[in-house]
Amino acid sequence: MTFDQIAALVVLAAVVGVLIHGRIRPDVVALSGAAVLLILGVVRPGEVQGAFASPAIIALAGLFVIAYAIELSGLLAWLIQRATRLTQRLGARGIWLVIGLCGSVGGFLNNTPVVVLAAPVVRDMALSLNLSPKRFLMPLSYVVVMGGLLTLIGTSTNLLVNDMARNAGQPVFGLFEITGVGLSIALTGAAYLYLVGGRQLDRPARVEEVSMERRRRAEARAQARAARRRWRFPAPDWLERLRLGEARATPDGSGDGVLGDIDLYEKGAERPLQLGRALTSLAVFVAVILAAALNIAPIAAAAFAGAVLLILARVITAEEAYAGLRPEILLLIAGMVVVGMAIEVTGLAQAGAQALIGVVEPLGPMGALIIFYGVTLFATELLSNATVAVLITPIAVALAQALGVDARPFLVAVMMAASAAFATPFGYQTNVLVFQMAGYSYMDFVRVGAPLNLVTWVAAMVAIPIFFPF
Repeated sequence: MTFDQIAALVVLAAVVGVLIHGRIRPDVVALSGAAVLLILGVVRPGEVQGAFASPAIIALAGLFVIAYAIELSGLLAWLIQRATRLTQRLGARGIWLVIGLCGSVGGFLNNTPVVVLAAPVVRDMALSLNLSPKRFLMPLSYVVVMGGLLTLIGTSTNLLVNDMARNAGQPVFGLFEITGVGLSIALTGAAYLYLVGGRQLDRPARVEEVSMERRRRAEARAQARAARRRWRFPAPDWLERLRLGEARATPDGSGDGVLGDIDLYEKGAERPLQLGRALTSLAVFVAVILAAALNIAPIAAAAFAGAVLLILARVITAEEAYAGLRPEILLLIAGMVVVGMAIEVTGLAQAGAQALIGVVEPLGPMGALIIFYGVTLFATELLSNATVAVLITPIAVALAQALGVDARPFLVAVMMAASAAFATPFGYQTNVLVFQMAGYSYMDFVRVGAPLNLVTWVAAMVAIPIFFPF
């Protein structure tokens, strides 16, 4: 092995180890790894600069600002409330309909505010029907996460894989090109949750209410210990404090929140609808989607222009736009892109692909895809989505080239598997939010989420070859 390969491998192992340990913020870990690689000369300054100015970073920054403008306008809360009123007569089926509508929204907006606003509504609907909120809140989180698989902008993972593939010489994905696969996975997963998973979580509402406070306190301590061990995904400072139970919530959600404080969920629902602001934000968002879908402009350019337009139109202030940027996610992605770049340019990705080929080549492309998806899924249970996307995407391209097939099925597998790990309550911010609200135990997520992993794995293996032939 060359010096650059050894250095890249050591930095990668150190980054992964520190991320699993969880004592240091993920964005700081990623940036530290990038800095070491730059100092050692494994990557060049121009390559690092390109990582921080990549289309994925620009697109995400613009979309975060637009989504935040929609949230501040009260439109999202208003839509959820209206959907609830329309479905109240349907009983439990109405709750599932609200969950499904939230999942469809998750294909276009960040999933955290969707769940924050919908969770108290779903909880109250369940209690009004004398049903346990546990039956519905975990499925709400899972369905919204699966909704992110519907479009290229549904999750940062999709945009990051697309950007990494472009850097490797692969054609970029269209905005709705992955919708067929994502919809297949989401519908299959939702059917499992409706028919099987939700029923496993059902308990009488009266018993749930009596034991809620005791369970909150016990699991707050358990979650605080787990959060100190490992961070799964970066969060705003306020959510970091929320996880660790260090403060109490303020109306703007920016500070002082204790873990499991139900008042936090009510704050967003109290935001009144500002019609002019809401319509303008929605119009800009639709224009961005249409521009990208019709190939009028790249998604990065369209999202950036849309965000600037909202500021110029005074729909959102510059201070609010900065608050909605979520720099901890952007910097994590940029840092991990540099680490992934080092893995690729030093030849480690090709070496990893060759080692994997030795195992999967006798199985053919389909067998390779099945094993590759499983490897990605397992890695996602341990690491953040961005980390997995950066590490696995170069291997996906190299594996496809070695097998002599199109790389797109393997790239789509990375997108899906990196967002479809459901077996722990700390896999996503939305899981953490409902974890305390419904008083789940850790094993509740394992019991329902692990089978959901398998169900969506099978669905992906059926859908990917259909929509993306080898």
